[in-house]
Amino acid sequence: MHKNKKNLIYLTGFMGSGKSTIAPLLANTLGYDYLDIDTEIQRITGKTISDIFSELGEEYFRQVERQVLYDVSRRNMYVISLGGGTVANQNNVNIIKASGVLVYLKTEPEEIFHRMRFKTDRPLLKTPEGNPLSDEELRVRIQHLITAREPFYSQADVTIVADDRRIGVTVDEIVRHIKHLIE
Repeated sequence: MHKNKKNLIYLTGFMGSGKSTIAPLLANTLGYDYLDIDTEIQRITGKTISDIFSELGEEYFRQVERQVLYDVSRRNMYVISLGGGTVANQNNVNIIKASGVLVYLKTEPEEIFHRMRFKTDRPLLKTPEGNPLSDEELRVRIQHLITAREPFYSQADVTIVADDRRIGVTVDEIVRHIKHLIE
């Protein structure tokens, strides 16, 4: 392998953008292994993401997330589905960019709203008391978080629009855009 080529592919995007659905299919297409950062955090801690947030706080979650990211960045030939907020920290982005190719699955806020509206397992989309947000509050929260994360998402090597399209089409488009970066 040429030393400038990278063989880790990180998928980022807002929650509900399709990272966890697309990543294993992309890994299979490329003959890579697959890892979901949130699943790995749950395995290590023995707790759900919601429980980590409610019992130990977001700061603790982000510390564990950073350690898992660092450990994963030392592997080879993996497609890694990042948590929705993993890239909202420049140190994490630096680890990702040094070790692999970052692909941003860009999804419009209204599409995210429709995908996430009835999800109950997303702590950042609840009130501080753990109650569901109203539709209007949810739209505002989604827009706020996307806006805050956009400077990090914009550092991706490749941006793929993931709105309302077949998953296979998205996987094929990712492969076309990253092939020269990984071979």
